[in-house]
Amino acid sequence: MIDKNALRAFLLQRLPEGLDILQNMVGINSFTGNPQGVNTLAEYTAQVFAPLGFSAEYVPSENPEFGNHLVLQRAGRSGRNIVMVSHLDTVFPPEEEQRNNFRWSVEGDRIFGPGTQDIKGGTVMIWLVLLSLQRFAPTVFADTAWTVLLDAAEERFCPDFGELCKARMNSGTAAALVFESEGKGNTAYNMVLARKGRATWRVTANGRAAHAGGKHKHGANAIQQLGLTIQKIQALTDYSKNLTFNVGTIQGGTVSNRVPHEAVAEGEFRAFTPENFLEGKRNLLALGGNGEIRSADDGFPCCVKVEVLTETRPWPRNPGTDMLYEFWRKAGQEVQSPTGWEERGGLSDGNLIWDVVPTLDGLGPWGDNDHCSERSEDGSKLPEYVDASRFVPKAMVNTTAILHLLTPSIRQTDHS
Repeated sequence: MIDKNALRAFLLQRLPEGLDILQNMVGINSFTGNPQGVNTLAEYTAQVFAPLGFSAEYVPSENPEFGNHLVLQRAGRSGRNIVMVSHLDTVFPPEEEQRNNFRWSVEGDRIFGPGTQDIKGGTVMIWLVLLSLQRFAPTVFADTAWTVLLDAAEERFCPDFGELCKARMNSGTAAALVFESEGKGNTAYNMVLARKGRATWRVTANGRAAHAGGKHKHGANAIQQLGLTIQKIQALTDYSKNLTFNVGTIQGGTVSNRVPHEAVAEGEFRAFTPENFLEGKRNLLALGGNGEIRSADDGFPCCVKVEVLTETRPWPRNPGTDMLYEFWRKAGQEVQSPTGWEERGGLSDGNLIWDVVPTLDGLGPWGDNDHCSERSEDGSKLPEYVDASRFVPKAMVNTTAILHLLTPSIRQTDHS
């Protein structure tokens, strides 16, 4: 197998170029709602991977408000395929980056900037791993088909990207590897073996308007009804089942001298297992129907309407993911970079594909404060950053694990 000292030296040599690539990527605003910026990043990313033999295909998102998905492919001499997943978009509009002076900056080991951790650093990690495989295992690299898939709208939920991924996976696909950032435990850096599913919902309370002074008794207050309903929604949270409900926004009423006839709340719920996810959905929908608030005049009732707007299914622990994790755990031991695991509450593209091929997440470098752009003078607020020192150790783990994964099916003849 690969000599770990030689691999480390090679990665240290190539890391400055990788960080230059990352700086260029961070300098391109790729907010999901900025399709031109997303497409510019896609074109630059294709240029970065072209010297490795990758061809580029730009696939329009089904939602015209989003940019193009990017498919990078390198054909192999065998039927074996590895899929690597990242995304192009970030959550930061251009005006937010400008307002908070949020840009590439280096402070010690930390590199700050939009997307450094989520997930442009992960895309650079893919590049480093492929370089290492090409250098130290050229036969395996040439025999394997490599497919790099980058979502244009991961931050806004883009189910058509999942269908695109599935269309590029064949019976020879050994794994789908998602390069979201790794987690950090007390003694190890963690892979992601499961993720919560998420559903968004809207609850609308309809009552009856009335003059707040002259006919108050005639009204049925929709805001009052919504207040009671959202308390019931929050009470559906069950931490023992890792089932959480969150009321995110509330709107209602028009003027203060009118009993409001309508009020609307929106939010989400999340769960790790399909069973708890379905239980949460069932209990939420059961809150629909006539409410408790009625007109004091004639008993006219408020009505509650409950809608589930979007659903991203859970990614539960499963044998395929656990099998892949064993390769990464053993690779961590081999290169002296302890590798653990975690189950994560946030979504990734892995939620869309985990049951099609064995899928593992958390292959990117460690960072923190993703989705944050603010900085305070006292340091209580820090923007998103990635640790530069984690690129080489994590690339060593990823390279070693992938080679172990492929070697049983593609006999290695290289002697590095």
